[in-house]
Amino acid sequence: MKFGLINLFGAAVVAVMLIPNIVYAVCNREEKNLCGNKVMRVLEQIGRYACVILMWLPLLVREFGFGSVAEALVYTVGNVLLLSAYLIVFIKYLKKRTARRAMALAVLPACVFLLSGVLLRHWLLAGFAVLFTVGHIYVTKKNTGAG
Repeated sequence: MKFGLINLFGAAVVAVMLIPNIVYAVCNREEKNLCGNKVMRVLEQIGRYACVILMWLPLLVREFGFGSVAEALVYTVGNVLLLSAYLIVFIKYLKKRTARRAMALAVLPACVFLLSGVLLRHWLLAGFAVLFTVGHIYVTKKNTGAG
């Protein structure tokens, strides 16, 4: 299974992840980022935006696809399950904000990006996913008072 110039499934995953975040940001404009470590905040944002783009764009990838049907299945089912869990936790987080739910909301998208990068052999995506994971978990811990 191979993709063309754009991975539409990856683009759909990103869109589904972004919609609740955009709604949340619009409804909570007054909320401030409590993380004082500017380096970690910048790393988180670089990782985030790079992953959002690389999920659907095969930059520096010779062949954008899978080595087997099993890999394609793990990619598809894994992303659907992770995305479903993300949306469920997001809905629960809106009802009651807890540090545990906030951390789940930090870890789940990181898992989506890492899974996708590894299974697509898109090492640039995998690298930025690691950067995003480190930054996002750090910033989330600081914002929730868990770290």
